[in-house]
Amino acid sequence: MLRSHNNSELRIEDVNKEITLSGWVQRVRDKGGLIWIDLRDRYGITQLLMEEGRTDQHLIDTARTLGREYVIQAKGKVIERLSKNPKMETGDIEIDLVEINILNASKTPPFTIEDETDGGEELRMKYRYLDLRRKPLRENLALRHRMSLETRKYLDSIGFFEIETPYLIKSTPEGARDFVVPSRMNEGQFYALPQSPQTFKQLLMVAGYDRYYQLVKCFRDEDLRADRQPEFTQIDCEMAFVEQDDILDTFEGLVRYLFKEVLAVDIEKLPHMTYADAMKKYGSDKPDIRFGMEFVELNDIAQNKGFKIFDDAELVVGINAETCAGYSRKELDKLTDFVRKPQIGAKGLVYVKYNEDGSFKSSVDKFYSAEDLKTWADKFAAKPGDLMLVLSGETEKVRKQLSELRLEMGNRLGLRNPDVFRPLWVIDFPLLEWDEDSGRFNAMHHPFTSPKPEHKHLLDSDPGSINANAYDLVINGVEIGGGSIRIHNRELQKKMFKVLGFSDEEAQAQFGFLMNAFEYGAPPHGGIALGFDRLVALFAGQDSIRDFIAFPKNNSGRDVMIDSPSPIADEQLDELGLKVVE
Repeated sequence: MLRSHNNSELRIEDVNKEITLSGWVQRVRDKGGLIWIDLRDRYGITQLLMEEGRTDQHLIDTARTLGREYVIQAKGKVIERLSKNPKMETGDIEIDLVEINILNASKTPPFTIEDETDGGEELRMKYRYLDLRRKPLRENLALRHRMSLETRKYLDSIGFFEIETPYLIKSTPEGARDFVVPSRMNEGQFYALPQSPQTFKQLLMVAGYDRYYQLVKCFRDEDLRADRQPEFTQIDCEMAFVEQDDILDTFEGLVRYLFKEVLAVDIEKLPHMTYADAMKKYGSDKPDIRFGMEFVELNDIAQNKGFKIFDDAELVVGINAETCAGYSRKELDKLTDFVRKPQIGAKGLVYVKYNEDGSFKSSVDKFYSAEDLKTWADKFAAKPGDLMLVLSGETEKVRKQLSELRLEMGNRLGLRNPDVFRPLWVIDFPLLEWDEDSGRFNAMHHPFTSPKPEHKHLLDSDPGSINANAYDLVINGVEIGGGSIRIHNRELQKKMFKVLGFSDEEAQAQFGFLMNAFEYGAPPHGGIALGFDRLVALFAGQDSIRDFIAFPKNNSGRDVMIDSPSPIADEQLDELGLKVVE
């Protein structure tokens, strides 16, 4: 081998050892009489030393030709470092050099390979192989590696069986858009890349593999953002002969195990919150429960007082920002501008200051007396020094708007600490949601989700009121994953397809293989899929998943390093039976 040690393992106990190191030149510091080289590999950095008059002159001359990111081999003796660096793992020692071999030269990199780099995001993505040399990205991928190992270890310990499922599958009309792959051998026909292994893992339950999992790559052709990539990884799992609580207990165990093993954080038993409560209290099906500010509805005490904006509203609702009564008019105007942003869409914001002296000052003093506002304060459980913020409008819209304001206030008040973790289960989702554009119901999760047993009879009469046997894992306001108890009965699945607007022929063409399998002794089953990229980013206290994926795409879905997607040759198009567009 070209090295005897890596660049993080030598310690004071290794003094006087003859060693060989290899790696990349982080920097060369030439002080005339003394020359130091910081040598880096994926494990760490070791300092190399040369001294005029003592070190061979040829070696010194060679060192002075080295540039950043040259690949070298260095031989020498471990000595104690005079000026120790406690921030480095190897900070007690350095290497007294006797030989340098240049293994490969390097062009000057387009940005500095340091913890804090001067490279912009697009530039670093173009030279991703250089960006990956930086310590923060190495640590991100090390965390990802550790979490994948611990996930497999835990699931293996409770009897799960890892089974790979196909990447070239059948395109279906449900969910996000598919990435499609033309078939050369079946001209005019296409595979799809899987958005999830959903039907295959259900078939594995029919086949008798009652505990399946897979760390699997999935693909969705959808608009991108910080926590979304066109290809991503799921911890995909399915279990047979279970009910909802069995699955929640099993994967709560996984979550608590990962927090303990990877972060040394003890997580208490996860609370359960219904979808209806989450929307009413937080305006979101992925509530951040690290802080309070639960919604307070004011229709009964704020309406019919002559304030038309409230009187005409379907819902008047607000939050109490503790200790914020001292906000200036400028700060309140900024909050108003925040809720008026197009992506939030509120028309305005009503505020009520509950001053330290017990008096009130509000933006609606013209319509509400001090006694009225005291009634508001009592309903908010507000104290002197608090600030009440109120929105009104259509129920669904205003809850989403207030949810954004709540999160903004949480950020401003430092209540969303990334080192604090508050996971929960959100349960009892609606089974279906009405789509005005298509004039039909869509599945809230997917068409294989089972209704709550007590709601099955409503499929014929009132499908919109049915709750699903479905659940989401939410951590710190991030949906980490979700799942459901599946339909395992052919007739019930057929009825579900009918409610979703499929004809019998369409259902058979798209999902006949699954329907047929249900006739051969399908057991009760259910599962979950956790977003692995999101989970790793959350463990690192970051919002974006991009730096936890070795080679991610940008916001346009492009890999700027390899310049993909890109055109293909006319000959390839002809071979695939695809028309060449002039």
